[in-house]
Amino acid sequence: MKLTDNEKRDIIKYLESGKPLPDKYRFLLFDTDREVELLWNGKTDEIENMVLPFQAIEHIDEPRSEEKITVQTTLFDTSGRQIKGWSNKLIWGDNKLILSSLKNGPLRKQIEAEGGLKLIYIDPPFDVGADFSMNIEIGEESFTKKPSVIEEIAYRDTWGKGADSFIAMIYERLKLMHGLLAEDGSIYVHCDGRVSAYLKLVLDEIFGTDNYRNDVIWKRSTNISSISNIFRKAHDTIFYYSKSGSTVLNKIYKEHSDDYLSQYNHDDEKGNYRHAPLLVSGKRNGSTGSVWRGFDPNSFGRNGMHWITKIEKLEKLDLEGKIYWPKNGQPMLKYYFDDTKGVPASDIWDDVNLISPTSAESESYPTQKPESLIERVIKASSNEGDLVADFFCGSGTTLAVAEKLGRKWIGSDLGRFSIHTTRKRMIGVQRELKKAGKDFRAFEILNIGKYEREKFLGVNENLREEEKRIQKENKEQEFIKLILSAYKAEAVDSFNTFVGKKRDRLVAVGSIDTPITSDFLEKIISECKEKKITKADVLGFDYEMGLDFESAKKLGIDVQFKVIPREVFDKKAVEKGQVKFYDIAYIEVKPIIRGRGNVKELAIGLVDFSVFYNQDNTGEVEEKLQAGSNKVIIENGQVIKISKDKQTDIISREILTKKWTDWIDYWSVDFNFESKKEIVRVLDEKTGEEIEKWTGNYIFENEWQSFRTKKDRVLELTSVFKEAPKGKMKIAIKVIDIFGNDTTKVIEVNV
Repeated sequence: MKLTDNEKRDIIKYLESGKPLPDKYRFLLFDTDREVELLWNGKTDEIENMVLPFQAIEHIDEPRSEEKITVQTTLFDTSGRQIKGWSNKLIWGDNKLILSSLKNGPLRKQIEAEGGLKLIYIDPPFDVGADFSMNIEIGEESFTKKPSVIEEIAYRDTWGKGADSFIAMIYERLKLMHGLLAEDGSIYVHCDGRVSAYLKLVLDEIFGTDNYRNDVIWKRSTNISSISNIFRKAHDTIFYYSKSGSTVLNKIYKEHSDDYLSQYNHDDEKGNYRHAPLLVSGKRNGSTGSVWRGFDPNSFGRNGMHWITKIEKLEKLDLEGKIYWPKNGQPMLKYYFDDTKGVPASDIWDDVNLISPTSAESESYPTQKPESLIERVIKASSNEGDLVADFFCGSGTTLAVAEKLGRKWIGSDLGRFSIHTTRKRMIGVQRELKKAGKDFRAFEILNIGKYEREKFLGVNENLREEEKRIQKENKEQEFIKLILSAYKAEAVDSFNTFVGKKRDRLVAVGSIDTPITSDFLEKIISECKEKKITKADVLGFDYEMGLDFESAKKLGIDVQFKVIPREVFDKKAVEKGQVKFYDIAYIEVKPIIRGRGNVKELAIGLVDFSVFYNQDNTGEVEEKLQAGSNKVIIENGQVIKISKDKQTDIISREILTKKWTDWIDYWSVDFNFESKKEIVRVLDEKTGEEIEKWTGNYIFENEWQSFRTKKDRVLELTSVFKEAPKGKMKIAIKVIDIFGNDTTKVIEVNV
């Protein structure tokens, strides 16, 4: 090692002052095995390896099961339930923990049994200035839904320190994806010019330069820009890498052989065709021919273009029935789909347009990409029956296209609203395929929320039993302290069930790893009666299905039930007061029974639904509102439009949620709740082997559902009728509001 005296003095100075060494000293002091390496603050080779069990929230077999199924008899029984084979996975949560649990946990064996994960497409949040708010329709108005706090936190963590934090976020996740991919798998990473340079280096480092395949350029816009100081930004980049030298790449052809093909399909006795203008010089019927650009499918030149200069050739094609003559007299060549496949796609994709707001596939979701773009990726790098994944799935475009193309899929996202949007979209795809008599698969909605919370209570297993007990007790106290701090309540210690006080209300906190149960509620009510407590708040992550929320009110006790949000585990969110606890929604339903004797049928009617949300500070909104403008806010469970008169500055308020149904976006029914136990595969603590374990919970099996779409705002309030056997039936009803929050109620019906 050769260092100058000045370099030695500089190194000592940096070390004594506790400052990091400049990069140049790393190369002087240590050997490196890479010619080029991307470095950033906090770079580490430590990759998440935690394995958390997946909690099953919902299972969706046949959409809108209203009659006996007549197709897919190899996968589904006559009731419409899938009896075997892979169920697709839609997973809610942090994709770092999801990827780690997929890569290192029991589900890895299921993935490998399906042939392995063959394709990953991701479109991560590369837009540093993006606004992930969404417009939600309420009646004739639209309301801007802000990102949830957990999404804001994730976005802050992604871009909080600029490029450093983005690279750190994506690096760890790409490492996990690399480990999860099959050996002959491929990955496509979508980005734009702001992060493409960083991503290329990260992908080179993880996948290797030998496995780099393409930079695909997607020309996403043809709009003319008035900006004069820069070139118009009109493309994104999609990096394509393989896991190894052996990978699937099917030959893909551009849908159109040139940019001038008509957008309208036609058909005649020869089949379906489109038509394109011809370049012709000459005469026809004594008139002077104009000059047109042309295309000849039998003579491919560059971009499939061909110049027709002889009128004889035009007449020959006309006699063959290959010329279409519109009213303007311009000859158009018929382009039959069976004549040729077109031209092979290059790495410049200029034939895929952005989604029109009026398009049938538009979900009005930020960052949504066209299905035709994803279709090309999936067709190129997978085959029917292969497993594909998208771990930033957004509105579910990758999953929708995969289902239509006969692929199996895994999708995940951090946003609750993303999961809900994708759920509705995938049910829509199922309905579409069912109507066409085509195959589809069941899918299940999973999360790792409960097990993510259990991680907070993790203890050092190497300690003695007594030490472990003390450590666990200390962590439970830390948890209570954390929740009270986020709820802005003070601690109390003179009660059995209450641990805090907020103004004139006592506060009880449920367990971190189990839902609020009927037993816990009974203890709260008992203490309220004994000590004459009239006001109390109950805070819990989950609530037991079928819990009687009205029991306390019947005794004159004002008990408010609130949900603890995931954001409580983010220290900065708690310190800034960003954590919002919201009330449990109220659902009222009625069973409808018809028929006589032993042949009876049952339907469920939705009677009432109410929520309690706040999103904006009304005073601040009114103060900042400009004359002649308006803003829609949420206050005390109502969506309100605040307007300021242009002439008088008078503020007016109009309640938009005029009916309780305005709050509902989706609802569904499980007519036979508790028929499917939630079974997870875990490692046995003693033997280290995988075992199946019942969690004590049941999976909600979605048998019937009604929901609003962009084009159809009608919501049915009564389900279909189902055969009802004599005796007691336990039925679960799930309602999802316009923000994607879900509430489930379980009722028992005596038939």
